[in-house]
Amino acid sequence: MPCEGCMERDNVSSGATMEFILLGFSELLHLRVLLFFTFLIVHLVTLAGNMMVFIAVVREPSRPPMLFFLGQLSAVELCYTLVLVPKALLSLAVGGSPISMPGCAAQMHFFVALGGTECFLLAAMAYDRYAAVCQPLRYAALMGEGLCLCLALACALGAFAVALGLTVAVFRLPFCQPRRIDHFFCDVPAVLHLACAQGYAAELALLAACVLLLLLPFLLILASYLCIVVALLGVTSPVGRGKAFSTCISHLAITLLHYGCATFIYIRPKSSYSPARDKVVSLVYTNVTPLMYPLIYGLRNKEIRGILRKMLRRKKIGGLGHYQSCDVCVCGKF
Repeated sequence: MPCEGCMERDNVSSGATMEFILLGFSELLHLRVLLFFTFLIVHLVTLAGNMMVFIAVVREPSRPPMLFFLGQLSAVELCYTLVLVPKALLSLAVGGSPISMPGCAAQMHFFVALGGTECFLLAAMAYDRYAAVCQPLRYAALMGEGLCLCLALACALGAFAVALGLTVAVFRLPFCQPRRIDHFFCDVPAVLHLACAQGYAAELALLAACVLLLLLPFLLILASYLCIVVALLGVTSPVGRGKAFSTCISHLAITLLHYGCATFIYIRPKSSYSPARDKVVSLVYTNVTPLMYPLIYGLRNKEIRGILRKMLRRKKIGGLGHYQSCDVCVCGKF
């Protein structure tokens, strides 16, 4: 008697239309309204915070390298949030959202690509901190505008190439009925859990992606901070040491937040897969982490604080000028 998985392979090979169902938080239907409005508020605040940082960086004519990378990071977070959250809100609103196979593949590809770009950008920012602390006299030469542009482009192209290979490897697998993804987006472990085949091609692709997108940037970050620690040990002044270390605090906080969640989800054996636990952790790195980025950098980065103050001052002056011109017009009529 043919197995369900074999019948499913026949359906796939015959060109049957494939569609997945994102279950989201269907087990928490009694909290649907509360969760929907909570996620919506967090989503809007995240978009507003990252947009504010991005606009502040773009409007600053003289951008130091760290500010340039911060602008790239905010742009990535904006795209990252827009790729995941709207579909998650829809699944909360209707209690399970259908998504086509191409749509699921596209969502997975952009999710992995943007997450990988973020890892590479964090590595580039760590190198920037290394150059600032360990090579202060050569900092301007080491971190020129051309190198920053090349690093940002390499981060994006490398991550998108790795994400494309992983997505192709995952969606070449046959999927068993029912095609219900116990998640609020097409995450790699959740989709792999539906695969009928027991081959190792997709798992090897996931392992390779983890090595390239997580382990390699992490080793570069670790090497940069080891050099920074060695350099700071040679600084005799506590004030100078504290000032140098304070420039790295924001980057360290973001790195630990990002890598802590990503390591928990992706660098582990397949047997430890738990849908409920994965959804909770995914909530952190898809909602809380992007929300924390502008808060951490907005509070800790003096350049960002200065730019935002200038923007608010210009807006206030512009508003006063508008009211004064209106008063002149009104007086002129009389």
